[in-house]
Amino acid sequence: MSIIIVDDNATNQIIIKAILNKAGYEDLKIASSAMELYSILDLESNSIAESNVDLILMDMMMPEIDGLEACKRVLQTERYKDVPIIFVTALGDSNKMAEALDAGASDYVMKPINKMELLARIRSSLRLKQEMDWHKERDKQVKFKLELAKKVQRNVLSQPIHDDNVDISAIYQPSTELAGDFYSWYRIDDNRYGVILLDMMGHGISSSLVCMYISSVLKDTITRITEPDLVMQELNRYMNQLYKKEELLNYYFTAIYLVLDTKARTIQYVNAGHPPGKLIIGDQVTLLTEGCCAIGLFENIKIDKASLSYLDEMKIILYTDGLSESLGENEEAKLDTLINQLVGQAPGEHAATVREFVTEQSSEDQKDDICMVMIATK
Repeated sequence: MSIIIVDDNATNQIIIKAILNKAGYEDLKIASSAMELYSILDLESNSIAESNVDLILMDMMMPEIDGLEACKRVLQTERYKDVPIIFVTALGDSNKMAEALDAGASDYVMKPINKMELLARIRSSLRLKQEMDWHKERDKQVKFKLELAKKVQRNVLSQPIHDDNVDISAIYQPSTELAGDFYSWYRIDDNRYGVILLDMMGHGISSSLVCMYISSVLKDTITRITEPDLVMQELNRYMNQLYKKEELLNYYFTAIYLVLDTKARTIQYVNAGHPPGKLIIGDQVTLLTEGCCAIGLFENIKIDKASLSYLDEMKIILYTDGLSESLGENEEAKLDTLINQLVGQAPGEHAATVREFVTEQSSEDQKDDICMVMIATK
C-alpha cells in the first residue's frame, strides 16, 4: 500500500510514519506542503497512467495552500479522483469538518492522534479503495467484452449485394454499443433472394444476444424453407424456445421478411407487426402491411402471406421505428421526403443522406437504433 503523509510539521510526520511502519505500512512518502504533494503526484503532467497512490493523509492547516484546496485539486485530476484522503487536523470546528467532507475527503482524524483510531480509519478507507479498484477493473473487462460483442454483432450483418439482378444494401446507426435491430439477406437460388429486417424488443446485451440467437438459425431457415409465412412460423418456434413460465417477460421482435424473385418479378412478404415497408414503382407507392403479430409473443400465430408483382424497375425501402421516431413531429411526411431523396441516389450516397436528414430533423440525442434496408431491381 502506497501512502502519502502531507504535513508541514516534522514532528507530526515522524509520529505518523512511526505508527504506520509499526502497523506494517512500508511504502510511505512525505510531503511538507501542498506543492510537494503536487510534485509527488506529478499533477502538472497530462499522464493517463493509473494512480500510484492508495491513500493520502492530509494536514488541514498548511502554509500557502491549505489542505482543503489541496484536496480539491488532487481529486479534480482524473487518475486520482478515487484516491481516499483522510484529514489529520487539530481543528475541532464542525463546520470545517463538514467542509472537508464536501471537498471530497473520505474521513478525518483529530490531533493529538489516537493510534488505534488512525489505523482503523486507514483500514476502512483502504477497504473502500480496494472495492472501488475491483469495480473499475471489472468495468474495464465488461467494456472489453462489450466491444468484442459489438464487433461480432456487426460482422454477422449481411454485406451489400450488387449483381446483375439487384442492389441490396443497408444503413445502420445503433443507439448503444449493442443494438436490437438486425438485418440479413441470402441468395436462395439464381433468381430468388430472401431479405429480413427485424427489431428486437429492448436494447443492450439481452436484445443483442437474442438477435445473435436468431441470426444463427436464419440462413438455414431462409434457404431451406424459403416461403415467408413458413419462415416466420419457424422463427416463432425458435423464439418460443426462449420462453420460461417463471419469467414475467418473453422476448419478441417485429420484422418484415420478403422473397424477391427477379425472374418471375414477384415479391412475397410477411409483415410481423413492423412499420410498413414501401414498394416504389415509378410514382406509385405500395405499403407492405400484410402479415401477422410480432414474432415470439404467442406460441401459435396466424400468418397471412402477401404477393405483389412488378413489370418495370422497382425499389423497396424497409426501416425500423427508430428512424421514424427520430424525425419528431409529422414523421410520416418527413419520412416520405427522406425516401424521395434516397430513391434518386446511388447506394453509396444513402448513409450520408440519412445521417444528415436525421440530424437536421431531431434536436435530441438518438434514443433508438436506426436501420434501413434498400432493395432495387435492375
